Parts: sequence; structure tokens; C-alpha cells
Amino acid sequence: MSMFEEIKPGARIKGLDAGGLAEVVSVSRFGADALNLVFRVGGKVAERLVYRGEETGFEFISGGRAYAFDADAALLRLASEAYRIRLAHLFDPYLAVSASQIEALPHQITAVYGEMLPRQPLRFLLADDPGAGKTIMAGLLIKELLIRGDLERCLIVAPGSLVEQWQEEMAEKFSLSFDLLTRDQIEASVTGNPFVEKNRLIMRLDMAARSDELKAKLDAAGDWDLIICDEAHRMAASYFGGEVKETRRHKLGKLLGTRTRNLLLMSATPHNGKEADFQLFMGLLDADRFEGRFREGVHKADVSDMMRRLTKEELYRFDGTPLFPERRAYTASFALSPAEAELYQAVTTYVREEMNRADRTGDDKRRSNVGFALQILQRRLASSPAAIHRSLERRRKRLEERLLEERLNRQTGSASLSVTLTLPTYDPDDLEDVPGDEVEAAEEEIVDQATAAATLAELEAEIVILKDLEDRALRLKLSGQDAKWRELESILDEPLMLDASTGLRRKVIIFTEPKDTLEYLQQKITARVGDAAAVVVIHGGVAREARRGAIAAFNSDPLVRVMIANDAAGEGVNLQRGAHLMINYDLPWNPNRLEQRFGRIHRIGQTEVCHLWNLCAANTREGEVYQRLLEKLEEARTALGGKVYDVLGELFEGQALRDLLVDAIRYGDRPDIKAELFRKVDGAVDVDTIEKLVAERKLTSEGMSPSSVAAIREQMERAAARRLQPHFIGAFFREGFTMLGGRIVERERPLRNPPRPFDPSRNATA
Repeated sequence: MSMFEEIKPGARIKGLDAGGLAEVVSVSRFGADALNLVFRVGGKVAERLVYRGEETGFEFISGGRAYAFDADAALLRLASEAYRIRLAHLFDPYLAVSASQIEALPHQITAVYGEMLPRQPLRFLLADDPGAGKTIMAGLLIKELLIRGDLERCLIVAPGSLVEQWQEEMAEKFSLSFDLLTRDQIEASVTGNPFVEKNRLIMRLDMAARSDELKAKLDAAGDWDLIICDEAHRMAASYFGGEVKETRRHKLGKLLGTRTRNLLLMSATPHNGKEADFQLFMGLLDADRFEGRFREGVHKADVSDMMRRLTKEELYRFDGTPLFPERRAYTASFALSPAEAELYQAVTTYVREEMNRADRTGDDKRRSNVGFALQILQRRLASSPAAIHRSLERRRKRLEERLLEERLNRQTGSASLSVTLTLPTYDPDDLEDVPGDEVEAAEEEIVDQATAAATLAELEAEIVILKDLEDRALRLKLSGQDAKWRELESILDEPLMLDASTGLRRKVIIFTEPKDTLEYLQQKITARVGDAAAVVVIHGGVAREARRGAIAAFNSDPLVRVMIANDAAGEGVNLQRGAHLMINYDLPWNPNRLEQRFGRIHRIGQTEVCHLWNLCAANTREGEVYQRLLEKLEEARTALGGKVYDVLGELFEGQALRDLLVDAIRYGDRPDIKAELFRKVDGAVDVDTIEKLVAERKLTSEGMSPSSVAAIREQMERAAARRLQPHFIGAFFREGFTMLGGRIVERERPLRNPPRPFDPSRNATA
């Protein structure tokens, strides 16, 4: 072997440096004929590149060694221990579970470790039922990727009402710190782009969707390792008039998909009943697969490898018992009084005639706005006398203001209206997915101003009709005739509402829609229970902190017995600790809302059988159709259990439930139309159809079963036996910290029986 190969660490060589005898510290080879040497000469460190042949001029005093046993053994042990900790996930595949403050459940384990982690890059839709713990699954995924060294930058996008909840859950359960993206943080950022400076961020969905500047900053920043979108159905797009109608949220979703390696969408209601819209939504995950125009019956893509949807009835604990208690729904039918029926007929006639007149205008945007306004009016008619009276009054006043404005423009009765209104462009599907306060504001603006009147004379005639309807509604409101309220009172008096063991009234949640009805019920129920503190309310106008306070009071305060809410409380709110009873005072025209509402109490941690009452007027046109739907749902529930609630949104694929109800309002007096509507409902809510849909929305055909749960438990027990014990982690940290110059002081342990504060009365003598 030539002397060139003998140049090794530890060798002592003369001639390598003019300063004298050099001791080689390290050797780096560049091919077969070049070495980079780091060496010490006279107490100084130097470096030199040596080529083959130069060694003939060196004098080797002593040879080097390829390896030696005189290094610091403690440091070697620490280094090897650090490497062992880094590879701990190879011995314990569920390392994030044991490193988090959670009790993971079988379906959460299979979602993270069975379906998401093996997919790299990850493009996945997690669509398990509401209350199944999707936030826990997302946290586990983040933690596991961090442990494995696969994640540095993570962005979470959530509705504004949920961002603080995400931040708290990540910190409390997984010890993961995330910053909330705020306007102040953007202005204070050094670079002007917080997406560059922060590696873990939580961002409000609408804050980003509405700001082109923020989207530009997001696009300019580096790629993310993982982006998670909660309540991702809000990013859906839709077909309108044969064209794709993209929302700002959908455009944001497309941008997010291009800026990350792994994308996880989370939604319990990803399907709105329209396959075309669903495929547009899935295009956020894979634009290539879902490219092209949807064609009914031809272009239905298989998404089983991109999503998982397990129903609550398929989820179990590790001991094999069902995770969720039973859920039962009841239809509480009631008949309108003669006075209510008279007002119903009058308002319905007005709605029907105005819709017909709007159809004749030929203006699609106007027809859409008028139709939407009249639908809202019809729903408020079904809600309460207070809601319909206030809506008619507001609409009449706004149209009178417009009439005055037109007259000031000196228009004649036959001339076309000159004032052009700028109304929100929301349609009902859009409004399902915007914040509650914006929904209420948009609905008020549209229902108050949208009109089919094209001339001054038509506007005057409509105002006369509205005055008459308003007077009728006021008389009904003052008469106290409210069959729906009486039905609610009878439900509140049912034995289920009382706790037999304590004799106290159980807590109950009442869902309504219009804010006027919510306030109306608040007054009525407060008067009935005799204590204003016993009733709390949530609606879109309630500030975030007040909303959280109301939820905490309902869950924990024994004095609070009733919560009245609209769909502002339909997402991300946990009420299972407070109640297991719910009443739908107003029935939603989007069937997905039924499951979202029920999911507020039917969640992980609920131990009682959940009961839901749906109030439905039997002698109204839309009420007849809805009652038929509820009856068929109950028949299907008897056959299939609670699974029927998990696919409500998909049942009416092709024609939304809202469209059926509008048809009932407009044409329900014709027996042939009514029979056709019933036939459509019967065809949609069919046992075979529901079973097929449930199977399609799951990742695997068998779902979770007691046998698969037992297999998961066995795997986790084996992993627990092999995992790196906390003792070794603690010992490594203590020794390494001390070696680097740190000082560790043991925390003082709390006394088992701390002394009581001094109380003079204890020492007082008689």
C-alpha cells in the first residue's frame, strides 16, 4: 500500500507545513487522487489540499489509525442515544399517540396510521361523521410527521369561529404551538410576509379568501409540508347555467393545493347532493382526475382511494363496545289554527304569484334574487308569527322607500323603475357556507328589497298587498294563536325532559333559523321557566367571546337549562357534555344541516341516548313534503339504524330538497304534482339507496368492526412493549443538558396535605 493511503487521522508528518511537525485531525477524500487535510501545527489548526505524489516529500513520524477507542465514551453514548430517539418511530409506529395527551380511538388510529401516513404525497379527504374527532386525527398526523422529520412547515385553514379552538387543541393535546394569523401580525412582520417567517400558522378561511394581497403573500412564500383545511366543504364550487361558478373560497383552495406537498381536507358534509359539485370539490385534491365537464351517468369518478367516510354506527372503543350511543328522532306534527292557515294561504299565494311574475321578466339574476327572497319569506312564515310579521314589515318599509325615490324621479305609473339595486349575489347554496352574521345580513337585504315589480304601478300594487299581509300577521301575533309554540310546550313537558333521579329539568337545545324567532322563543321560554339566567342564546350576531361564554355556561352551569341557537352553532361546537336532548323548531331546507345540528350533541364523550324532535306543520304545502321525508327517514332508520342521517346530503342527488319544497309551494295544490313530489321523496329515502351511498362514502367495504378493532388493539400492545420508554428520554435530556452547561434543579413537589390558611375562629375560645 502506498504512503498516500496511509495518511489518516492521528498521523504525525514532517514536511506537510513549514511550521513544523503536523498532526492530522481529519481527512476528506476527493476521488482516488486528492485529500483535504485538517491538521494542527504549533497549537494552530490549518488546512491543505494534497494530491497523490506529494506524499513522497513527507516524512512520516507515526502512522494514523482508521479508528480508535480513546474518544469520550459518554459523548458517544449520548450521540447514539440521540440517533435512537430519532428512529424511535421504527420501533413504535404509534409514537405520536404515546407522546400526546389523548386517548386515541380505533377509527382515529386507522385513519392516521392506516390511510394517511402511507400516502406520500398525501391528497386526502377525511369525511367521518360530525363528532368523530377529526381534529384529533389531524393533530396526530402533524405530530407523527414531526417525529419522523417529514414536517417543518404546517398551515391550518379554518372558519373564523374555530381558529382559537384549533390553537387550544393543538397546544393542550399535542404540545404543538401554532400562531394565529392576524392583521397586527401581518403589519408587524419584519419581511412583510408572515408566511415566510412562521412555520406553524392557523389562518381564518374568509380572511384569506377575501384578500388578494394575502393570497399573493401566500403564493410568494415557500411551499408548506402540510396544509389542513377544516370545514372544507366551504371551498366547494358549483355549476350554474352550464358554467362553473367559482367562489373566492374555491379559488383559495386551488391556490393552497399548489403550495403544499401534503393536503388534507376535512368535512363531515362534503356532498351537497349534486355529483357535479362534488367532483369540482374533489378537484382541489386532484385536478387532473376531475378535469373536464361533468356528464350525468358517465363521468362519475371513483374517489375511494382519496377519502374516508365512516358512520357513527361503525365506530367502536377498544373494548369492542359502540363508541356512540343510540340516536332517536321523532316527528312532532301539528296543525295550524284557522287564523294561521288563513295567513299561510295568503302569504303563499303572494309568494307564488311573485315567483311567476319574476319568471316572466327573463332576467336570470333578478329571477334568482326574487326567488330567493320569497323562499326566505316562506320559511319565516313557517317559523313563527313574530318572524313573518317583522319580515313583511321590513319589506313593506323598504319598498315604500324605493317607491318614494322613484316618485322623486317623476316617473309615470307605466314607466319602468329607474333605480338600480345592488344586491348580494349569494344564492342559497352560497349562504349555507358563510358566517352566520353575514347570512343574516344578506338575507335581510335581499328579502327586504328584491322585487319582481318592473313599473311604478306594479310596485304600488305590491305594497298594497304587503300592507294587508302585514296587518293579518300582526293580528295573528297579538292573538297569541301559535300552534307551533304549543307543540313545543308539550314537548318540554314530556317525561324525558325531567331527570327522575333529581327531579330537575334536563338541558335541551332548540334550533331555529330567523333571529326574530330566536328572540321570540327566548322571551316565551324565559317567561315559562321564570328565570332569565336559565336561557342562553347563540346567533350570528353574538360576539365570539360571548358565544364561547354561552357554550361554557350551558355545558357547566347547573342553572342554565335551555340553549336557543341558529346554525351559527352548527359547526365546531361541542355540547355533548351539557345535553342529549334537541329540538328542531325550524326544519332546515338543506338536509345536511339536520346531521350537523344532531352532531352537536351526538359526539365522542356522549353517554346518553340522544333524542331529537322535528316540529312540522302537517297542513302546509312544504310541511306535507317534509313530513313525508321524516316518515321515510324513520322507516329507514328502523331498518338501518342511525346510518340514514350520515348521507342525507347525498339522498337528493339530481334535485335538491330545497327545489322540491319550492315546487310544493308553487304547485302543491295540484294532486298530480303532489304525488310526483312524494314519489321523488320515496325514491330518494330508500333503504337500498342509503346502504349503497354509505358503502360508497367509506374507504373500505367492511368499515370498522369488533374484529378489526381487536387487531388494532393487539398491534398497539406490541408497539407499547417495544417503544422507547420515557425514562430513557428523560435521562438523555438531563445528561445532555448538563454536558452543554445547563443547570437542572428538581421542582419542589407539592405537599400531600398542605396546611390550611390561618383562621382566627379556629383558635377562638368560648
